[in-house]
Amino acid sequence: MMNEAMLHRLQEAGDPRLFPPVVWAYVGDAVFELYVRLRLTESTQRIQLLHRSAVSYVRAGGQAEILKNWHARLSEDEKGVVRRGRNVKSAVPRNADMGEYRQSTGFEALVGYLYLAGRWDRLWELLDTVDIQAM
Repeated sequence: MMNEAMLHRLQEAGDPRLFPPVVWAYVGDAVFELYVRLRLTESTQRIQLLHRSAVSYVRAGGQAEILKNWHARLSEDEKGVVRRGRNVKSAVPRNADMGEYRQSTGFEALVGYLYLAGRWDRLWELLDTVDIQAM
């Protein structure tokens, strides 16, 4: 998923703990969407069905539910990342519940942080608990 040049650039950028939580969430959003899309393509379906299924996982409510299921598995440091991500000041989309949206931002921040920190084993360990199935 990450080539050597990308890894080198991340290492040069410094400690991901120093990045703003909004950066973690921005990266986490992309990482999670790619993960979901790759998992969904394991089953052969029409593209419209794949898209509808992907949206159900990457929407705020779906991510908030995943984070709730992960809560007992998270270390105190990981919970701190979620808290920092959840508290990012941003506009809530009209079609989202504010509580779910904040939780989903915390979820994305954790995914992005683990990815940027190079903690891919931990990231995959958590992501593999998500039951991704086409609808």
